[in-house]
Amino acid sequence: MNVEEMYQDIILDHYREKHHAGLREPYGAQVHHVNPSCGDEITLRVDLDGSTIRDVSYEGEGCSISQASSSVMTDLVIGRSVGDAMSLFAEFTTMMESQGRIEPDEERLEDGIAFAGVSQFPARVKCAMLSWSALRDALARAGATFEESR
Repeated sequence: MNVEEMYQDIILDHYREKHHAGLREPYGAQVHHVNPSCGDEITLRVDLDGSTIRDVSYEGEGCSISQASSSVMTDLVIGRSVGDAMSLFAEFTTMMESQGRIEPDEERLEDGIAFAGVSQFPARVKCAMLSWSALRDALARAGATFEESR
């Protein structure tokens, strides 16, 4: 199995078995985002404990890329500080804007590296970024500060 096939399998696994899916309470903020270019939608809730992301839950409809990205994103950010989550947001965004020209940090992005190949298809980048953009919006609405840290 080559790397591209492995990455496709990771995306399909997260699409089939969505982690943290289903809207839960309590939550500090809820947002709804739509990708008008392909129709992907997500409603995302975030719950903070001070500057720590206690929970992220979501409901969404759309392609396997947008749904898998939501699953991966929740795995990555739950339990982290808002600053660290925003650092991950920046790293994921950089990878997605690279058109496959950078080597992502697997230790930081974990299953998120599976989307490196998606970055070569500009129309699909918006699909992968939908949940991440919703997270940033929800954190802002919950009153979080975005000081980046590791």
